[in-house]
Amino acid sequence: MRIFIVFPALLLGFGHCSMAQTGFIRAQGKQIAGADGRPLTLRGISLGNWLLPEGYMFGFDHGPSSAREIDVLFRDLLGPDVTERFWREWRDTYISQGDIELIRKAGFNSVRIPLHHALFVENGAGFVTLDRVVRWCKEAGLAVILDLHAAPGGQTGSNIDDSWGYPWLFESPKAQEETIALWRRLALRYRDEPAVLGYDLLNEPIPQFPYLQKYNAALEPLYKRIVAAIREVDRNHIVILGGAQWDTNFKVFGAPFDANAMYTFHKYWMEPTRAAIEEYLDFRERYNVPVWLGESGENTDEWIARFRGLLEENQVGWCFWPYKKMDKTSSVVTFAKPIYWDELVAYAKLPGGVGELDKRPQARPSVEHAQAALADLLKQIRFENRRVNPGFLKALGMRP
Repeated sequence: MRIFIVFPALLLGFGHCSMAQTGFIRAQGKQIAGADGRPLTLRGISLGNWLLPEGYMFGFDHGPSSAREIDVLFRDLLGPDVTERFWREWRDTYISQGDIELIRKAGFNSVRIPLHHALFVENGAGFVTLDRVVRWCKEAGLAVILDLHAAPGGQTGSNIDDSWGYPWLFESPKAQEETIALWRRLALRYRDEPAVLGYDLLNEPIPQFPYLQKYNAALEPLYKRIVAAIREVDRNHIVILGGAQWDTNFKVFGAPFDANAMYTFHKYWMEPTRAAIEEYLDFRERYNVPVWLGESGENTDEWIARFRGLLEENQVGWCFWPYKKMDKTSSVVTFAKPIYWDELVAYAKLPGGVGELDKRPQARPSVEHAQAALADLLKQIRFENRRVNPGFLKALGMRP
């Protein structure tokens, strides 16, 4: 059943236009189109560090970098009961309706939500959270991209997919079946929801290391299996396919195999010239499909402004990273470092296994300090305590 609703005005690539949303955003030739058939240029931000924490955004430049490692550290310092309660409150607090409204008022028209597979097993806790944010986005007129950042087994073998140090997804039939089942589950849940733009199937699969490029040939066949499962239940939403080597290598793709697909690339820390995106523009021309910059950022405001301008000159929609970080200017908003946080950071970077108290007794924060630090972190991430970074927003052409 197709649901008919009216969205607030979405920000289109050709200025501010009112658009009556009566269906689903779709791929249409080299562009994506709103329900009225008019071209829609995505201008989005990623809600990183929320449903998939990353160590560097906690200030752990040395020490825990993946969600699992951060969880182990917190359990070491706080115990399992307090840590489990902390993560529940974290998911309920990090992104609020106020954050979604700020994103829309700043001028963005879309958000990309990184997902951890473990939260979306049958009846998983993540569904309640995701339903809530999708509802907020619908009320605000923001399109939502669901991004599988951490697939079963791991598609990258790095901290960003919370895996075990290797892209086991491509070696494990079980992990592949779980990934396919997860996407079918998500598609079944959101198939009638126009606020969801589409499904970003695997974030940054297969790193650039030569010994891992043997998996390049397995990527598109896995995409085809995932899309087939999605299309069994959902023909409404765009499927989003990222290249190998951190979403940079489109040579792994043949001709498009789905009529409602968009291809995504990620680019960080390169010279923002046309040469950096030529491969993707050529792919768009060759196959008459939309391409989208799904991630970039973590750079100076000047660099971000130049790259954003390059993308818009070439009619490429974009989504920068991230919305929120601790005590940094390279995000839309930031929040203050919690009390005693430096003690946790210093402890986290020391050698020694969890529970080996005899190796670092003087450096270990007291239970009281650790509890106070995590409690203050939950306070600082609240929407009312955010600080907007006007330089970052201006670099993206947004309103501070």
